Formats: sequence, structure tokens, C-alpha cells
Amino acid sequence: MIPTRAFPLALALALGLGLAADGEVPDVPPDNLPAELPAGAPRGLEAAGYEPPAVSEAVVALGRRLFFDPLLSVDHTLACASCHRPDHGFADPRPLSVGVRGQTTTRNAPTLFNRALGQAFMWDGRFSTLEEQVLQPIQNPLEMDLSLERALERLARDELYNPAFERAFGRAPDAQGLAASLAAFVRRLWTGDSPLDRFRAGQVTALTPAEKAGLWLYESRGGCWRCHPAPNFSDESFHDTGVGAADGVPAAGRFAVTGDERDRGRFKTPTLRGLASSGPFMHDGSQATLEEVVEHYRKGGNANHNLDPQIAPLELSDRDAANLVAFLGALSRRSPDSSR
Repeated sequence: MIPTRAFPLALALALGLGLAADGEVPDVPPDNLPAELPAGAPRGLEAAGYEPPAVSEAVVALGRRLFFDPLLSVDHTLACASCHRPDHGFADPRPLSVGVRGQTTTRNAPTLFNRALGQAFMWDGRFSTLEEQVLQPIQNPLEMDLSLERALERLARDELYNPAFERAFGRAPDAQGLAASLAAFVRRLWTGDSPLDRFRAGQVTALTPAEKAGLWLYESRGGCWRCHPAPNFSDESFHDTGVGAADGVPAAGRFAVTGDERDRGRFKTPTLRGLASSGPFMHDGSQATLEEVVEHYRKGGNANHNLDPQIAPLELSDRDAANLVAFLGALSRRSPDSSR
């Protein structure tokens, strides 16, 4: 959890965010992030065909600083990094994220890794672009609770941000620039080059026997690939797996956006990359461990009238389940000599 009212000084010191008077992003990166974040996808994600958008480093640097700044919350107590913690896979270790004034939200904040490949955003897919999504937590009353108008007023008055926006966009702070800079930073958050990627590239010893057995289960009778296909291990679609269903009644899920009864209970498929370092899992943070996640699918999810037809009990032995967890761990690690 990011500190509250002591944040401006304490976190700046802890993360190396000693902001320079000229508005430049400091040389010391926060939470061990590289000083320069890669624009392109790492090894293993080439098949996604991602083309980095043309954006200046000044824009990325501005977004990076904004991501860690509690100035964007109504009482200066929370930043984007409060719920998307760099030391926890840019996810929230709490089942449900906590906003200003200690308010509990209704969702777990998932990882931001590889969101450059996203096709819809938020668990219910209500936004189609990162630029739309990054402004939502700032304005949400349960999260940072700061109107866009007030956020822009603060930025315009700030002796560091006003020149930083001029440098990045050639104009004073505005909603478009705020969204563009935060989105540009998020698009630089990648994870890949895992032991699985090395294995598929021909390094047969990159996976342990248990991890190889888990991969075989994943791609065969486990059927996990149907919703979590490579290279990013997400179909970027929506499924009802029964998470959140009570007494056979599914949670609202995607229905809250579309109003289509067929979408009731459907939530966005998250990437499995980086999964082991970003729990708890599911939209409500209800599953604390990967073992619990596998067990959920072993039993065929939670019964409800909209349960995805692909969800059925899996006949896995305890050894099979352990191997599947081992594979997910391998998919979450970066190879020892990986630079990205």
C-alpha cells in the first residue's frame, strides 16, 4: 500500500522520485523500473504483431511521473501506483482495491503488464482504449474521486507539470494530454521472455519436467488455451466461469455495459503472463493462490444459467494440478538473462 499523507515526501524518497526543478523525470527510476522502458514487445510476444505508436519520450516520462503522483486524488493520498503496485506485478495484493477515505471498491485491480495488446479495458470491457480507461480511476468516487476539471486545474498550477505538458505536447495540461501520457506509460509495461518462450524457441531445458507436463495439460485435455491463447495468453474476450455467482445467479459482469442478458456473469479474460506475481485472482480477488484457481476449474466453475459452455469439470489428479500450477509459474517468470 502506498503511504497516505506522507506520500509526497516519503514515497518520493523511497522510489527515487526527487523531481527536478525543470520538470524532467529523475534519473533514478521508481521501484527498480528501468530508466528506459521498451516500446516494443519482448521475446515470445512477436506473434501479436504489435507496432509501437509514435510517441515522444517526453510523453512517456510525463505519464510515468503522473502514475506515481497522489496529486491526482482528491485528498492527495493515492496514486495509480497505490493499486497497481510495481512490486506486485502492477496489480493489487488486496482482494478488493481501496480508494480514498478507505473506501472499498468492487473489483481487484489486475496487472497492467502487456496492456498495450488490450482490445477492451476494465473487467467488464466498458472502455475500448487505454486513453479512456486511464481517466476513469481518477474520477471514480470510490477510487481517487477527483473531477477531471479539478485535476487539470491542479496540473496547470503546478510549477513542474505545467512545463512538462508544454514539453510533451506543446500546450498547457488538458484531458487529452493527461490521458495520452498515462496511456503511453502503461503501454511500456511489458512482461515476456519467460522460460516457456525460451522452450518454444528451442531451449529444451528451459522448462522443468513438471512445467513441461503442465504445458501438455494446458494445451490438451485441460483446454486452457481456448480462452487463454498465446502469445499473450488471453483471448481479450468475456466469459462466465461462475466467479461471483451466488445460488446459481451470476454477477452482472459485462451485462452492466451491454444490457444483454447473455453477457450476465461474463468478465474479461486476463493475461496469464506474470500471473504468479499478481494475486489474488479473478475480478473479485476471491482466489488467493494459483492452486485455488486450478481447483476452481477442476470442479467446473460455479454453476449458473450463463456458465460458459467450455467450462466443465476437469479430470485432473493432484499431480496434474500441481504440474499445471508449475507451468503457470514458468509462464510468469522472466528468463535469468532477460533484459526485458
